[in-house]
Amino acid sequence: MCADTPEYKHTLNLPRTDFPMRAGLPKREPDWLARWAKIGVYDRLREKTGRKPFTLHDGPPYANGHLHIGHALNKTIKDMIVRSHQMMGFDARYIPGWDCHGLPIEWKIEEQYRKKGRNKDDVPINEFRAECREFAAGWVDIQREEFKRLGITGNWDRPYLTMDFHAERVIAEEFMKFLMNGTLYQGSKPVMWSPVEQTALAEAEVEYHDKDSFTIWVKFKVVDFSLPDLNVAGEEASVEDRAPALQVEVDTARDFEGAKVVIWTTTPWTMPSNKAVVYGAGISYGLYEVIGRPEECWAKIGERFILADHLAADVMGRARLDETMYRRLRDVTPSQLAGMKLAHPLAGAEGGNGEWDDIRDFRAADFVTDTEGTGFVHCAPSHGLEEYELYRDLGMLEQVITYNVNPDGRFRDDLPFFGGKAILKPNGKEGNANAAVIDKLAEVGGLLARGKIKHSYPHSWRSKAPVIYRNTPQWFAAIDKPVGDGLDTHGKTIRERALTEIDNVNWTPKSGRNRLYSMIEARPDWVLSRQRAWGVPLTCFTKKGALPTDDDFLLRNPQVNRRITSSFEAEGADAWYDEDAKQRYLEGIVNPDDYDQVTDILDVWFDSGSTHAFTLRDREDGTEDGIADVYMEGTDQHRGWFHSSLLQSVGTTGHAPYRNVVTHGFTLDAKGMKMSKSIGNTIVPEEVVRQYGADILRLWVAQTDYTADQRIGPEILKGVADSYRRLRNTMRFMLGSLSDFSEEDRVAQEDMPELERWVLHRLSELDEVVRDGYAAFDFQRVFSAVFTFATVDLSAFYFDIRKDALYCDGDTEQRRAARTVLDILFHRLTTWLAPVLVFTMEEVWLERFPGDESSVHLIDMPETPTAWRDATLAKKWAGIRTARRAVTAALEVQRTDKVIGASLEASPVVHVDDVDLAEVLGSVPFQDICITSSISVTTDAAPDEAFRLPEVSGIGVVFEKADGEKCARCWKVLPDVGTHTHAGVCGRCEKALG
Repeated sequence: MCADTPEYKHTLNLPRTDFPMRAGLPKREPDWLARWAKIGVYDRLREKTGRKPFTLHDGPPYANGHLHIGHALNKTIKDMIVRSHQMMGFDARYIPGWDCHGLPIEWKIEEQYRKKGRNKDDVPINEFRAECREFAAGWVDIQREEFKRLGITGNWDRPYLTMDFHAERVIAEEFMKFLMNGTLYQGSKPVMWSPVEQTALAEAEVEYHDKDSFTIWVKFKVVDFSLPDLNVAGEEASVEDRAPALQVEVDTARDFEGAKVVIWTTTPWTMPSNKAVVYGAGISYGLYEVIGRPEECWAKIGERFILADHLAADVMGRARLDETMYRRLRDVTPSQLAGMKLAHPLAGAEGGNGEWDDIRDFRAADFVTDTEGTGFVHCAPSHGLEEYELYRDLGMLEQVITYNVNPDGRFRDDLPFFGGKAILKPNGKEGNANAAVIDKLAEVGGLLARGKIKHSYPHSWRSKAPVIYRNTPQWFAAIDKPVGDGLDTHGKTIRERALTEIDNVNWTPKSGRNRLYSMIEARPDWVLSRQRAWGVPLTCFTKKGALPTDDDFLLRNPQVNRRITSSFEAEGADAWYDEDAKQRYLEGIVNPDDYDQVTDILDVWFDSGSTHAFTLRDREDGTEDGIADVYMEGTDQHRGWFHSSLLQSVGTTGHAPYRNVVTHGFTLDAKGMKMSKSIGNTIVPEEVVRQYGADILRLWVAQTDYTADQRIGPEILKGVADSYRRLRNTMRFMLGSLSDFSEEDRVAQEDMPELERWVLHRLSELDEVVRDGYAAFDFQRVFSAVFTFATVDLSAFYFDIRKDALYCDGDTEQRRAARTVLDILFHRLTTWLAPVLVFTMEEVWLERFPGDESSVHLIDMPETPTAWRDATLAKKWAGIRTARRAVTAALEVQRTDKVIGASLEASPVVHVDDVDLAEVLGSVPFQDICITSSISVTTDAAPDEAFRLPEVSGIGVVFEKADGEKCARCWKVLPDVGTHTHAGVCGRCEKALG
């Protein structure tokens, strides 16, 4: 190029945009939040008429602390569901909600009391409830702002709160439907009980952690034995004929006299409540005798133990007896076991006051196995559900139920030897009850062995303390009793209805169906009551002197119910705790002196399970039929909110409260470990937002398979940020190339070059993937498809090819067609990605369409014409792209070897074996597609030195340099450069310069 060649840079159509390369999200996102609030985006969307409603019902988080990464994942998925459905033409509604009652908040207030030396029981209940209400309200405000900072859209000005007066009224009203339909009853059975929090807990309120427990092997002495009648020859048989059988009976009785049945337990504190021992009818048992012993051993020479044969060696080993120290004497049959009577190891103990002197019941039970322990199970039906159910079915509960353990986990004061001993200390640590029981058993010779075991054990997820099974009077909803409401379309009982409705719901992932189905199939009755103060009370009255089984035990009076609900609507549930509440509700209807007022509160899961009634059913922005299109929560909610909502709804309406249930997994650290503050591997949403911006966090959600457990960590977030930058560059390129695009520039599809029509075809394919993916709540599929399209099909292919025309062409049909496609791409990519990158796509949109009322979130995804789909063209361009890969790979070798600096310096010869493909390549400007100045395509056989790409067969590329001079404007090397009016340019640039 000559030194006097003019500088043509200013004549190029270079991209023009103020859209920055660096996003600066942490600082800029709050401005967009303020803008959306100012123009009222959510409310303006509700003004769009004629749309089908779509409602995602929010599972309420507890209002008691800052957000963790699980909250961020959960709310972001919900937001993507709502926004995507809105932009696909629905009226997508989202009412945020909070769970404000229950132990999480009450526990926080009690912690504050303890720090101040105050006792909750000394505070008037409504004063205490007011403090709980104030605490919850404060955290609702904090969490609301934290959720909004993540870009979550919704009716933030009018969320639902379970402590709102109307909500409390409806929760009580829903409870009274169980009262009136006959499923409510009071029963006494073992429930999971927190001694620290002094309340019953539901399965959903516990979490399982490893715990070191005492384990003991205890001896129950055989104190009597009888065999079945051995009349071998009928009643007339002689003494001589019966003698052999009688001798067997005598020998057997002698063998079993003084023998011990050995049990194993990991809860020594339940031994004072033992009422029975059970065995397995199908298990092989033997009688074993001790014939030797070490010094440190509780077994004595000559002692005989009855054990499951499969476990005998293990048990003896625990007692420090090796195989030379014992022998097996004989089989022990089920009929022989049935003839034995056992004594509690504390029977006859001095000072026991006869507490344990009764004979223990001894029988077979289905739940006994010989996989661990001894083959026998000690039964304390007050502290074990299987044992309770066994003796309930036998009609023997009155004989076996005890009340030895107080609400605080201490033994009753008058229990011999153990009165006042605590299972747990108030801080949840091991108390002195287990040690006291073990020591006493050892003292009376009742122990064979002791040890410790680490096992998975239930803990309260609030106090983190272990829980126990404790028999207490509680209120239950019977799930197998016919519901007396006449809504029998889907079953007569709550269980039948729930199981039927599960199969009327769409589950994402599908495994959610099986999980909930198996839980409902096997679950016991629903424990509704809690012995706490902050919540909606069980609004019912019981007849004084009546038994829970009596027909008139519960007051079922619609007039009384109406009084209660009316007061709750005006004053909230605090009205129940007013001093004159009983008279207020009963006076003039029944005699208040004939009834007791129940003071327990409802299980908080009943509260949240009822939210569909006061949110979906009662609000003007709810749903016509009271059913949500989507419930979306974590996988733990199969035993939580999904579960309780289903039971509550089928019990009161006969149907499920949801059409779709979407489940996400747990969030782990980068190594796949559970996050823990003590380990120091937690990722806090606020810190991610401060460093990267909320859009990066949202993009992480979109890139994960949320249906499984997800990982997050610094390196993972860096990778997400890199993906974001690549996508941002794609959007920036389009903005720059569309800076002065107008409708006059638009070109019809049929007038476009093939390359543009191929892009439209790809858009039509992608539009289907995006809509199907969003409809199926599969954001990973949506983002993966859009991101691959943007970076591979566009940035690395289409944009790469069309930069030349966009920058160097004059007002040509080709350039106008390319810009038309860019405009089409812009509208689709911004709306397709807006549900994910809410801030960035707003920034992109406003760069092109500024204005006080403008927002991408007020726009729908454009409909894609079916005419864009062209399978034949797609097949043709698949071949072209394959050939291009071979060419670009060959040129990259030359560039790496510094033979050329840019592909425009090349004029390769492409040898193609396939005649049809060669014809296709000849029908398009293949040199432009390969970004070379010229190219030759031939069907001649490729020479040996030709470059071949292993994965592309039948194509060989021979490198040659382009002939001519380099155009000073477009940089192509062409023979005609320098032959035109404008110095140093090619013919195409000559026309562009005019």
